[in-house]
Amino acid sequence: MDKSLTVIIPVFKTEKTMDKCLESVISQEYGHLEIILVDDGSPDSCPQKCDEWAAKDKRIKVIHKQNGGLSDARNHALDISTGDYITFVDSDDYIAQGTYVRLMDVINAHPEYDILEYEVDKFPNTKYNETLTFSPCVFHDISQYWLERQAYKHTYVWNKIFKKELFSHTRFITGVYFEDSHLMAEILPQTNCVATTDIGLYHYSWNPSGITANAGLKELSDLLSANIKLVNGFSHCSGFEKYYIYILNIQLNTFALGGQILLPDLKIKVLQSLGCKAFMKALILNLTGIKGLCKINRIFHRIKSAHW
Repeated sequence: MDKSLTVIIPVFKTEKTMDKCLESVISQEYGHLEIILVDDGSPDSCPQKCDEWAAKDKRIKVIHKQNGGLSDARNHALDISTGDYITFVDSDDYIAQGTYVRLMDVINAHPEYDILEYEVDKFPNTKYNETLTFSPCVFHDISQYWLERQAYKHTYVWNKIFKKELFSHTRFITGVYFEDSHLMAEILPQTNCVATTDIGLYHYSWNPSGITANAGLKELSDLLSANIKLVNGFSHCSGFEKYYIYILNIQLNTFALGGQILLPDLKIKVLQSLGCKAFMKALILNLTGIKGLCKINRIFHRIKSAHW
């Protein structure tokens, strides 16, 4: 029997885009969809639009709640979801036609998949447009997925289908930025199999006022803390050096902005695979330790800022 899919869509101040989003979801051909709209106390016409859409389509459930942020909205939907699998959509984005039926065909054929990740069209119709692509792969070794395929660079939850069991004891952390990274850090240790596919497409819209475009100390500190959760678990795995440098760059930026040193001080033993800048950072790190490298980087940061 085909498995059911719950699509969770938080709604807040997106009255201009949510109709296009909902059109793309309800037009998906898959026959076992549950759609949960969460009105997160939106002050515009979104609450009314949610109710209007629910009146049109019996697959849609609506939650009206006081504003609590994206994580809280998603958690409310998870609490009432009934699908065998869960996916997420932001209400200013949209899904390509035929995406869910094809993805669920893969899921139904491979019940061992805990997570299925699919492709993303980032920032459509803008100068920043690019496509995140994947080849069809299956990872029973989660460290290979995370480190060798550098999945830490695309921790979005909206281009993934999750087995609902992964949320049995896990919810989004409220009050933090980069909540998707925090969730993946919680879920990965309980995941046995991740697959990627070139089937389907998620259209992710550019938001010039969004977190990614305007990350400051608080936002970067939250991203840093999410990744630090995985450092010890992956520190002895192949490909860890590039991941550590990735986290190190976040740590350098937070320290330059006045943040604390939170990343464990480790030496980089494998340097050959690193690019030129990463190679130099690793050398200085091995010589001075993370505290010394952070101080040196902060000096250069202040000189650059003064110059500009």
